Amino acid sequence: MSKSNDKSYHCSECGAKYPKWLGRCEDCGQWNSISEDIKIGGTSISGTKSIEFKTISSGPIEIERKFSGIDEFDRVLGGGMVPGSVILIGGDPGIGKSTLLLQVLSALSQDYECVYISGEESSEQIFLRAARLEVNDSDIQLACEINVDIMLKSMHGRSVDFLVVDSVQTLQTSSVESIPGTITQVRASTCELINFAKTTGATVFLVGHVTKDGAIAGPKTLEHMVDTVLYFEGERGNSYRILRCVKNRYGPCDELGIFEMQQQGLMSVSNPSVLFMTQRDYDVAGTTVFSGIEGTRPLLVEVQALVSRSYFTSPRRTVVGWDINRLFTILAVIESKCRISFSDKDVYLSIAGGLRISEPAGDLAVAVSLLSAKSNCVVNREICAFGEIGLTGEIRSVSRCTERIKEAEKLGFKSIILPFSSQLPKSPQVQLITVKTLPQVAAILGLDGTKRMP
Repeated sequence: MSKSNDKSYHCSECGAKYPKWLGRCEDCGQWNSISEDIKIGGTSISGTKSIEFKTISSGPIEIERKFSGIDEFDRVLGGGMVPGSVILIGGDPGIGKSTLLLQVLSALSQDYECVYISGEESSEQIFLRAARLEVNDSDIQLACEINVDIMLKSMHGRSVDFLVVDSVQTLQTSSVESIPGTITQVRASTCELINFAKTTGATVFLVGHVTKDGAIAGPKTLEHMVDTVLYFEGERGNSYRILRCVKNRYGPCDELGIFEMQQQGLMSVSNPSVLFMTQRDYDVAGTTVFSGIEGTRPLLVEVQALVSRSYFTSPRRTVVGWDINRLFTILAVIESKCRISFSDKDVYLSIAGGLRISEPAGDLAVAVSLLSAKSNCVVNREICAFGEIGLTGEIRSVSRCTERIKEAEKLGFKSIILPFSSQLPKSPQVQLITVKTLPQVAAILGLDGTKRMP
């Protein structure tokens, strides 16, 4: 691949242009005033070029969004897609990224011009997937190409509304001498596509590979360059998928969308709270329901804990869907304030359904599950809990308590354990048990160690 040598130079004093560098400008006579023009996207930027400023008050108050009709997808993006935005979606191989975007384009192609460009699959492979998803009658423009320059040239003069590029790690541009997938190629190719989105108003979706740690492969600046970053999560043996937003310039950056993988593709889950709770007819020790908030929506999940005798010098601590460092902190608070030791026990903690919880409001539900598993005392399945635990053992208040309580009421819970300083609704339909400290919670539920495993 040959690098272009068509360089140009200009004088910063008088603006005169030259085909090569000179020490002295021949027009104005200034020394060391000639510099090379910077080229971005094939356009030469001269030092005499000025920008046009606008006041904030002259801009639009509201953004006109476009909707795909897929409720969970539109929710994660903050209520629809913004024209001119660049959306990066990453996830494990085979998780369903291409399937989801093909469904989105199929829904949008009824009213908008949609283009799908693949750098990994052939047209025949995409045709087979479209037939399986029953979207092969859509007006999606399909192409297979990895050169960004050819892509942009082919779309010149066409009113493209939505563009999907799968994937960004396969792209290359002629302005960079390196193979596809390198940091320089990924950054340069993304810059070209961002410039295309901002100048034409098209919404661009970029599919990204992930590393073994779960982060999107390539330079970290890739996530800074785009407007929205989505992660598609899920277990291979589980039919449910979670679309998580970690960055969004046009909406909340912690929104969550739930999908179920079926034969016809990914289907939106309207009531995810039922999904993340185990349906059983009997009570079990070590389980507690947590009333959490994911983005703009309340969500009930079941926290499961198992405490068993340890046969190792260092007891095992295993966590699924929770921060292991917070588990260490909660165990230390329980041992210090409740006088219940886990030093000779293996502890296993899991969030049912494959969901990952990160908000501190889940501390109380985790502590109740651990105390229940340790003492082998059953917590009524009609009780849920939320609250943050401080290092001194106090139960700290959390935000949006009313929404958490209403979600629990809707699913038929009878009692809720929550911090004493919480803002309570005027006429709750459930029993609200307000607590100040963790030992008080253990005493109320009978989990203070008075009952031991036989």
